[in-house]
Amino acid sequence: MATATESSPGHLPTPASLRGAAQAAAARGEPLVVMTTLVGCPYCDLVRNHHLLPMRRDGLVHAVELDIRDRRSNLQSFTGENTTPAAQVTAWKARFAPTVLFFGPQGQELAERLVGMAVPDFYGEYLDARLREARSKLK
Repeated sequence: MATATESSPGHLPTPASLRGAAQAAAARGEPLVVMTTLVGCPYCDLVRNHHLLPMRRDGLVHAVELDIRDRRSNLQSFTGENTTPAAQVTAWKARFAPTVLFFGPQGQELAERLVGMAVPDFYGEYLDARLREARSKLK
C-alpha cells in the first residue's frame, strides 16, 4: 500500500495514494485531512504552520497536502486511478488555496470544506468543529 511520503520541514507530506492515506487515517479513527496549497501562498503557510503541522506532530490529525499546480507528480486517486495533484484538485473543484478537505476511507467528504482563511483569529475553532464533525461520521 502506498503511503504519504515524508514531508520536508515546513510542509505536510504529499501522499502517493489518497486511498492508502485515507485507509491509514481511518484505521486510527481519523479522517484524512487534505490541504490544497500553492507555493508562496502566505495563507497556506499560516494554516500549515500554525494548525496542521503542530496537530500532525502531536498525533491529532492525519494531514497531507496537494500542490494545486503540481502536474508532474503521480497520485493514486481514491478510486485507484492514476492522476496528478493538480488534476485531482480540479476534479474536487477546490479553486482556492488553502482549501482543507476532510475525507473518509472511500473518499467521501465528511465535513464542510474550509476554504481560504477569512478570519485567522477563529480558524482554529472552525478547524476543530470540522474535525469533530468528520470524526463523528467515521464512527
